[in-house]
Amino acid sequence: MGKIIIITGASSGFGKATAERLASHGHKVYGICRRECTHPQITYMQGDIRDVNRIEQIIKEIYDKEGHIDVLINNAGMGLGGALELTAWDEIKLQMETNFYGCVNMCQKVLPYMRKQRYGKIINFSSIAGIEGIPYQGFYSCSKFAIEGFSEALSAEVKGFGISVSLVEPGDFATNFTAMRVQSEATLADEEYGPLYRKALQIFEKEENGGLKPDFMAKQVEKIVDAKHPHLRYCVANFVQKLSVYLKRIIPGNCNVDILRSYYNLK
Repeated sequence: MGKIIIITGASSGFGKATAERLASHGHKVYGICRRECTHPQITYMQGDIRDVNRIEQIIKEIYDKEGHIDVLINNAGMGLGGALELTAWDEIKLQMETNFYGCVNMCQKVLPYMRKQRYGKIINFSSIAGIEGIPYQGFYSCSKFAIEGFSEALSAEVKGFGISVSLVEPGDFATNFTAMRVQSEATLADEEYGPLYRKALQIFEKEENGGLKPDFMAKQVEKIVDAKHPHLRYCVANFVQKLSVYLKRIIPGNCNVDILRSYYNLK
């Protein structure tokens, strides 16, 4: 039987690839995105995940039509690059509201229906940047660290209602994330941080553009959707990035900082 699945950020990247794969395999997919989109197998609903009233309306409309909601995939997000010291408050607010508050908003609006039906599955997109703080992507890391903590606590709170919560932690993927990255204007203009940020940015973009493809991620998400007893965490990355996540857990913090500085050419 196909599931009723809601996925945010369904117009591009992970969201688009995942929505199309799930729809092609018999699921009823509702894609939430800010711009108008069309696909013969996907029902798109226009809305901003930060908009409390609009998201409440969308979720109610889907539940009233279908009678149940089986899976929520919180994929929508954006990236912010720049020095932590110089990033403007409006830039920080945009990062946290989009990645973290948007995820929380979606969960809070879906959970009453999942509790009522006593089952459901929530899949929240984090990042390996939510496991270790990435220099010059510090506030992006903050937003993903927040999703990690939120999801872990939420999993404990709702498991008794028959609801599972999973985290997807991607490494570098070739999506439009790179081109859409918001960059701190003050960092770019700064005499000291500017050159360091640009060196790190070159490495970010090279790794991202040469990364895994969105279709690979779509296959991994489908496995979570189909899993009877999904895990809390799924790291989806290349071998080197998975190794870095493992090393983060076992080496001293100062050593990890030195490794990051060396990797991003900050010495």
